[in-house]
Amino acid sequence: MISLFQQPEYVHALVQPVLTHALPLGALALIMAFLLRSRRALAVALAVTFLSSAAVLPTVHFGRAGADRIQAASDEVGGQWLKVHKQRAESLLWIFVATAAAAAAALVLIWKWPRLGKVLAALACALAISASAAGAYIAKAGGQIRHREFRDKPPPAVKAKPD
Repeated sequence: MISLFQQPEYVHALVQPVLTHALPLGALALIMAFLLRSRRALAVALAVTFLSSAAVLPTVHFGRAGADRIQAASDEVGGQWLKVHKQRAESLLWIFVATAAAAAAALVLIWKWPRLGKVLAALACALAISASAAGAYIAKAGGQIRHREFRDKPPPAVKAKPD
């Protein structure tokens, strides 16, 4: 069992669903907390949103660490999808970090300055919804790396990074 956790691509596959499953639930919990007008529910929803959006850091870390092994195990089209997946993840990383920051700030502020905390919680909710959509977009490309049955079209071209 321990050897599985020494494979970064496996850890990436374990942590990634937090972004595509728990983060949307955090956004839903924030909406429910606003409707209930409960500061405690809002605190729990913000904690879930913070933790689930912050999961982007280990997800990206282990994804980068395991990319070479996935590339080697993939067919040519899968390798192209890996590049698309990596480009999407790197270009959209900021939205997950912003969501985590807004949720953390709101979690602190709802107790000291409730009005400001609620404004930041609303921002965290909007960001969580956007990050959830970004996560689905990134995961769509990721699923096509090894799952040929998900491939409904060829991968889009990836722009080369300037040196």
